[in-house]
Amino acid sequence: MPILLQNQVIGAISETLEKVNESGQLSIGTIPSPMVEPPKRPEWGDFSCNIAMTLASTVRQSPLKVAEVLATNLLDHFPYLFERIEVAPPGFLNLTLHPLRWIEVLRMIEEQGSSYGRSQIGAGTRVVLEFVSANPTGPLHVGHGRGAALGQAMASLLAASSFEVSREFYINDSGRQLQLLGRSVYARYLELLGMESSFPEDGYHGGYIKTIAESIAKIHGETLLESPLDQAEEKCAQEASQFLLDRIKEDLGIFGVNFETWYSEASLHSRGMVERTLDELRKRDLSKEEDGALWFRASEFGDEKDRVLKKQDGSYTYLAADMAYHRDKLARGFDTLINIWGADHHGYIPRMAATVQAFGYPKDSLRVVLVQMVSLLRGTQKIEMSKRSGEFVTLREVVDEVGADAAKFFFLMRRSDTQLDFDLELAKQQSSDNPVYYVQYAHARISSMFRVAQERQVSLPKIADVNPSLLIHDEELGLIKTLAQYPFVLEGSALALEPHRVTFYLQDLAAQLHAYYNKHRVLPPLDSTLTIDDKTQEGALETIEKEVGSENEPVNDILTPAVTAARLALLRQVQTVLRNGLTLLGITSPEKM
Repeated sequence: MPILLQNQVIGAISETLEKVNESGQLSIGTIPSPMVEPPKRPEWGDFSCNIAMTLASTVRQSPLKVAEVLATNLLDHFPYLFERIEVAPPGFLNLTLHPLRWIEVLRMIEEQGSSYGRSQIGAGTRVVLEFVSANPTGPLHVGHGRGAALGQAMASLLAASSFEVSREFYINDSGRQLQLLGRSVYARYLELLGMESSFPEDGYHGGYIKTIAESIAKIHGETLLESPLDQAEEKCAQEASQFLLDRIKEDLGIFGVNFETWYSEASLHSRGMVERTLDELRKRDLSKEEDGALWFRASEFGDEKDRVLKKQDGSYTYLAADMAYHRDKLARGFDTLINIWGADHHGYIPRMAATVQAFGYPKDSLRVVLVQMVSLLRGTQKIEMSKRSGEFVTLREVVDEVGADAAKFFFLMRRSDTQLDFDLELAKQQSSDNPVYYVQYAHARISSMFRVAQERQVSLPKIADVNPSLLIHDEELGLIKTLAQYPFVLEGSALALEPHRVTFYLQDLAAQLHAYYNKHRVLPPLDSTLTIDDKTQEGALETIEKEVGSENEPVNDILTPAVTAARLALLRQVQTVLRNGLTLLGITSPEKM
């Protein structure tokens, strides 16, 4: 419920408590602060309050009796605010607002426009959101796409809640995986030159490796054969990783996902940050030398055991670089570090939680969101994929087939920690079965009605210019109450880091809009005196049937110009919220479909 209405209800209850205390109806003494919240079931009203149960022992009366006294006084003193108040055992006040109060929600949406739903809850908090962070050893696959859509939507939600958000991609351009990339490409390079090669058993087998090798052969010819093997493989690794990183950036750009920072793991080593991080641990007595290796005392911060940072041969573990990276994030002044990781990284969370604590920061400075696997389907047929054999569907292929909008919406339709079945055929359907089409069509349907109205010289009024008492149907109040929930959906989604709540909300709002359209006429019939001439009527009819649709004949409303004006003003606010929600998810709001 909007804060404005919630505060009005709280104020009315507080004022009533003072009145019944002064009149002696209830001997309360110190007036407590009432708490109100939406009830668990909508038929119980708009708000519920348990103040009667809180006061029962103080006033020495049963909670039901206290609730009845408060209900009577609330209705007597605030008839404009409440339509009805019901007392429910053991003493709840179930409060239903007067329908006219809900018009304030529509005014708020109209005044705030694209800002409606935004809040200040995160003001002053700096967040670095790291996501995707794919190794530059291959193209982005559909799993990366889910993480990309999630991260971009999460960043938008946090920004809408006034958090200062920086989106960051951590480039794993160092270590064994890069060496394997270089060996794989060099092996294909030798094959292209007709020479014998030994392809690494755990190398990268995808067809893109051969493509990169062909590019390197075209640029360098046979000159790499003159270099020592390790230098030739390193050269291949550098050029291949840069080629793949450029492709990753291009694919993300096409997908509509952008980053403020591309952070290189190799830069941690070149700047000596890894060794300085280990020195800091030594100073804090949080490392130890054992069996010729350097260990982090992670068990002191809740990890199941201590962890190796520097191996016997002097090489660093992945953890050492990750600790240096997270230490640098904290040093850059971020209050919260959010990482989006694949679900297979679950066991890594305690190590990084220990890291932030080791450097003097609270454990909750780090938040990790896990993303489960994506299964691609064509109808009921599952598409088999294997990263090891190099057989996988790339993000680019999915976007090319179904479009960025559908891909994002499908990726965001479920909680990130649950497995997702992505039906490519469903994502392409132009029907109500396709969730993203269903929501976008709701926006386009309203636009179509507005175009028809303009063609027929029916004005599109503002809320201030209509009679709100004409919005009396349950479906109209239902729409308004759903619009009122939008700011709370955004706030909850941002704080919980759960963008799927927004997709659920948009589908619900779209369903209500479509049901309302199918039941209630908005524009006057074509033979109305509001039409211009036969030619205009004919064109308007074509527009309505083609663009808006006529699934069901609307009920027989008494449709006056004033009712039409009120309904058009209501639908303008529905469209605003649909557009705001889709925009936050990085999805377009089409005017026509």
